[in-house]
Amino acid sequence: MASRSSRVELRARSDDLTVARRVLETEAAGVAALSRALDGRLVAAVDLLWAVTGRVIVTGMGKSGHVGRKIASTLGSTGTPAQYVHPAEASHGDLGNIARGDAVLALSNSGETPELSDIVAHAKLAKIPLIAITGLAGSSLDRAADVSLIIPDSAEACPMNLAPTTSTTVMMALGDAIAVALLERRGFTPEKFHMLHPGGQLGRRFIKVADIMHTGAEVPLIGLDTAMSEALLVMTAKRFGCVGVTDAAGKLVGIVTDGDLRRHMGEDLLSQKASAVMTRKPLCVAPTILAAQALGFMNERAITTLFIVENGAPIGIVHIHDVLRDGRA
Repeated sequence: MASRSSRVELRARSDDLTVARRVLETEAAGVAALSRALDGRLVAAVDLLWAVTGRVIVTGMGKSGHVGRKIASTLGSTGTPAQYVHPAEASHGDLGNIARGDAVLALSNSGETPELSDIVAHAKLAKIPLIAITGLAGSSLDRAADVSLIIPDSAEACPMNLAPTTSTTVMMALGDAIAVALLERRGFTPEKFHMLHPGGQLGRRFIKVADIMHTGAEVPLIGLDTAMSEALLVMTAKRFGCVGVTDAAGKLVGIVTDGDLRRHMGEDLLSQKASAVMTRKPLCVAPTILAAQALGFMNERAITTLFIVENGAPIGIVHIHDVLRDGRA
């Protein structure tokens, strides 16, 4: 029989799950309400940001400031130059970071954050486009903005309806929506994404086979008329478990693998030519494909190596261990 303390602990854990689910459902409802409320003002805001020749200056105070930092980071990492400027620091010299050619994206749930007043005044004076994200239509920030995005009135997940929870989640989601809309307008490609994310798992996911392939003398290659006795020496020396076979024009026309050796095992194997033993039309890829795609090809065909070709000629080889090394795929 469970002790009283253990029963209390189980009830407490059950209550925690109930609270957590209530929070998530409340915040999800807020995001859904925002989606339904979107209209032409969102398009107008994206138009303004699309036309910016400088940077998107994101600002906000308190929790809105923390959300603003994340929005600025997301914009920058998806091709829209952006910078977070703290409103209090702006009043002490950082207004100099906001210039013509920029646009200001100001966040305030109440729309009456006093610390934003200097940035708002500077934007109006310098004729810098001002976009507001606020929860209060008719607020000072709403009236000052060139485009105002009003967050629908949704209950905070806090039981007292006080702690910024749903409102900040909705603001962040709206920032993501703007960033992705701009990304798609730009035709932002995986290659461009990789340029801005060269480190970590994101960067490694966009490594191409050309970045990791073995080249030059490391590539195991023989000709069509090469004797299998020599082919075996090349296979052993290069340690890829295979050898590529090229024609007189230098094009890759076949491959000899360990499996081919087993299928042709016999007394005359070593005296045969590579052309008699090889598998024709081997799977090969271009140097521009992603390492992750190469891994998919190898898994699909149950093979461990891929030749890399340009105009039909082998320029490299990649082993499955090269792709998996350091979590590249």
